[in-house]
Amino acid sequence: MKKDHTYETIREKERVFLIGLEIKGENNLLSMQDSLNELVLLSETADLDVVGSETQRIDKPNPATFIGSGKVEEIRDIMESLKADIVIFDGELSPRNFRELEKSFQNKVRVIDRTTLILDIFAQHAHTSEGKLQVQLAQYEYLYPRLTKAWSHLARQAGGGGGRTGGTGGVGLRGPGETQLEVDRRRIREKISQLKEDLEKVREHRSQHRKIRKQSQLPVIALVGYTNAGKSTLLNSLTNSDIFVADQLFTTLDPTTRRLELPNGNVVLLTDTVGFIQKLPTHLIAAFRATLEEISDAQLLMHVVDITHDNMVHQWRSVIDTLKDINAGSIPMLTVLNKTDKLQNPEIINKIHPEFEGSIFISAKEKLGFKELYKTINEELFEKFSPIKVSIPYKNGQLISLFHQFGRIEQIEHGAEYVNISGSIPGRLISDFKNYKQRKSY
Repeated sequence: MKKDHTYETIREKERVFLIGLEIKGENNLLSMQDSLNELVLLSETADLDVVGSETQRIDKPNPATFIGSGKVEEIRDIMESLKADIVIFDGELSPRNFRELEKSFQNKVRVIDRTTLILDIFAQHAHTSEGKLQVQLAQYEYLYPRLTKAWSHLARQAGGGGGRTGGTGGVGLRGPGETQLEVDRRRIREKISQLKEDLEKVREHRSQHRKIRKQSQLPVIALVGYTNAGKSTLLNSLTNSDIFVADQLFTTLDPTTRRLELPNGNVVLLTDTVGFIQKLPTHLIAAFRATLEEISDAQLLMHVVDITHDNMVHQWRSVIDTLKDINAGSIPMLTVLNKTDKLQNPEIINKIHPEFEGSIFISAKEKLGFKELYKTINEELFEKFSPIKVSIPYKNGQLISLFHQFGRIEQIEHGAEYVNISGSIPGRLISDFKNYKQRKSY
């Protein structure tokens, strides 16, 4: 592969050198070394050969080269000796950083950052048309402010329809006085606009599907968790499905929903979702809005945690923070500690990490702990009642009927346009009433 900036797939197993970063005052869940270890896994997932690494602690990023010219020269010499093709920074570089680093490395190696690497992995793992659209949007939005002459070939390559980024046709004619760089920027703006329109159609389509699911009154459980925690394996084991599973990061991008019948006959829908990661690029969160809405619309979140991971607590917190970012932090959550078959005594986790008290210990692979899992799911969705006060317009009569049918009404007041109801409802119905907070007066 040519040594330049492109979101074409990294096809050959190129040699990469990693730079771990720690910025004074920056609040990261993982330590510099742990984050660098995760970058190694990301690189391996992208089929890259990690040949070396270096760490750097700085008070604040150098506005030009991020780590300072002296450190750049040192790393350049090391990379030459290792015959490395790519240098990856464990952070997000600014447009100026890219330009200056290219010059400092004399355009002999490809300079990318953590976000670029994650976007490349997503491009490799996107299989459905929706997934490809979402990745393309994230790629183009990240590329646009960083576009330089060294990147300008991307618009032409993407426009040709080859590679992972898809295309919109050939390069357009230049307007009066337009440089090639300006042409490429204009084409990327047009591409971003088109992708947003296409994804809005996808979002509307998903919304219709969710409405149909609600009419069936089957509660939805969204599987969430750090990437590679075992969500897809759990979905397969619970529903006897055959979703692709691999010991890699981000093998699941597109949500998959399966029907799950509990031992007592109650039925729920189980949805697998994209795995989270520390420093998840904001462009990806925005681009995957349609997919992430599957999470925010669920009645229960099943947070799958890899109990064997050294940073399980940090991973757990990273997921919690991301759920808050997508406005899903208030949804009832069941924490499931997975991969217990690899531990001698999983119960000791309760003593080490108090935040996991009350969690369910399972092995998705060996189907251990499922009896307790089924029992808790049934309690949360069908037996546990939550107090609620709502004001429902008369035009939403189906919700009023739903409350009468399944809820427990303590007080009801009828007004001119809506009815105030105080009482409690089973967990599976909480999301149906989340937009009808009770008004103080009529």
